[in-house]
Amino acid sequence: MIPTEQTPDAILQTAFGFWGSKVLLTGVEFGLFTALGERRLTGAQLGGELGLHPRGIADFFDALVSMKFLDRDGDGADALYFNTPAGALYLDRRSPRYIGGILEMLNARLFKFWHDLPEALRTGRPQNEIKHGQKGMFEELYSELPRLEQFMGAMTGLSRINFEALAGKFDFSRYQTLCDIGGATGLLCIEAAKKHPHLRCTSFDLPPVEPIAQKHIASAGLTDRIGTAGGDFFADPLPKADVITMGMILHDWNLEKKKHLIRAAYDALPLGGAFIVVEALIDDARRENTFGLLMSLNMLIEFGEAFDYSGSDFHGWCAEAGFSRFEVIHLAGPSSAAIAYK
Repeated sequence: MIPTEQTPDAILQTAFGFWGSKVLLTGVEFGLFTALGERRLTGAQLGGELGLHPRGIADFFDALVSMKFLDRDGDGADALYFNTPAGALYLDRRSPRYIGGILEMLNARLFKFWHDLPEALRTGRPQNEIKHGQKGMFEELYSELPRLEQFMGAMTGLSRINFEALAGKFDFSRYQTLCDIGGATGLLCIEAAKKHPHLRCTSFDLPPVEPIAQKHIASAGLTDRIGTAGGDFFADPLPKADVITMGMILHDWNLEKKKHLIRAAYDALPLGGAFIVVEALIDDARRENTFGLLMSLNMLIEFGEAFDYSGSDFHGWCAEAGFSRFEVIHLAGPSSAAIAYK
């Protein structure tokens, strides 16, 4: 006998979830939230600015209202649409806290690649550009500086939330120097240096990235306390520092390369130094952090052997490398910092 209190609501909500996702991603692609800015426009006015056919205007905008990504004053043709506070803060390109860059990448790349998840699960192989005879994502990005900078800018909004949280929650008072490995635009160093004036930081990445980081560091007015270093973290020793950080780096690689990076971090630290990774850490029981588990599937789609991991996994690998003490600090949303002390 089927229990009467059971409903298929959660099943259907997840199954149809891509509908709502595509509506939001399309709004970001069209620059809808940026077009609105601080204004209030009718559907016809906003649709006209975005070049939309009249048939879809009301359904599209009202779907975003129902999902709480837009707001509306009034009903019918004269109703005025406007940004919610969250939309204005995170989805207007003019906002310093814009996170739409990663949403643009989801829409342009990952939406179609995730269609091939069944093949990824059967073969263990990437389903990105490589599958279609093109260069891999990183190879393509690093071949052209403007495109690389655009990608790094896309990641900045999402990373800033976690790096701000790390700067506020981890006790940096005991340390004098920090080196961020795979530092990209220098954002982690910037957030740490802003919060802790005594800290001297280095953003380490491949040589083509250095000019990008230097530009962002200069814009933040922190060139006196943040430097850059160029190198390949698989081929070169890491710069010495009291704290070594990796923000969303370790999950990009297979187990062998993860362990290589952990050993390299250990070698670069003094006794008492700290190695910090920022990731969507999977909970140890692998039951709760859905985003972390989905991110690990995304690593399969992007890179094949790469995967996300739990704090317990990190603890084991770091203990093997010689680290003696461990902790996990929750940062924001599904993300945490896993810390190993030498």
